[in-house]
Amino acid sequence: MHMDRYFSTNMAGWRFLWNVLVFSLAGLAPVLALYVLLSPGFASALVEGGPALRRFLRQVLTNGLPVVFVINYVGFFLFALSRQSDAKDHDSIAFIGADFIARLALFFGLHALIYVVSADWFGSFGGSRVTALQVVAPTLARSALFENVSGVYLYATLISAVPLYVSAIGRSPRMKPIVRLFPGSIGPIAIALLIFAASAVGLTLLAGVMIRIQS
Repeated sequence: MHMDRYFSTNMAGWRFLWNVLVFSLAGLAPVLALYVLLSPGFASALVEGGPALRRFLRQVLTNGLPVVFVINYVGFFLFALSRQSDAKDHDSIAFIGADFIARLALFFGLHALIYVVSADWFGSFGGSRVTALQVVAPTLARSALFENVSGVYLYATLISAVPLYVSAIGRSPRMKPIVRLFPGSIGPIAIALLIFAASAVGLTLLAGVMIRIQS
């Protein structure tokens, strides 16, 4: 798939947003289905409907989709920016660094913001903003291990990370010696997945630091 067809700085803004939404849903749906299937009793509880299903859908629509959409928007925008002709004069590895930092900051920041809003609007966390903020770090500390639904949102953003990372790695002079360490043409993909894994580890470490600060 040629991602340039779907994400370019020259396309209309609404079309770019629409493509980000479509890809975000495409990345979210299978990971969400996997999480439901792997959680004992969760699928049967959702099939029965009622409050459990309503809370789950509300959580996905008000927390999951916005987080995934915003992070994917940044990832795809950086991808489009890196493909511009004037960007090719610089080492493309800088775009990976920008995405890496933005990914961590946005994942943490958006969860904090949405949790506070959920406390106000839906009475979540006992309606307490303080409690909402206090549970952010412990929740995200387990997301990389796929132990809660935030893990779904984390891995759903892989759909924007891989195109950017693979493209940037393949065009970066600094990355060529590392790419050659891998057989065939799998180097950029393997390194891209390793960088994404590093971001997941970074999220866990950052959450751990926040937990220590709070305690």
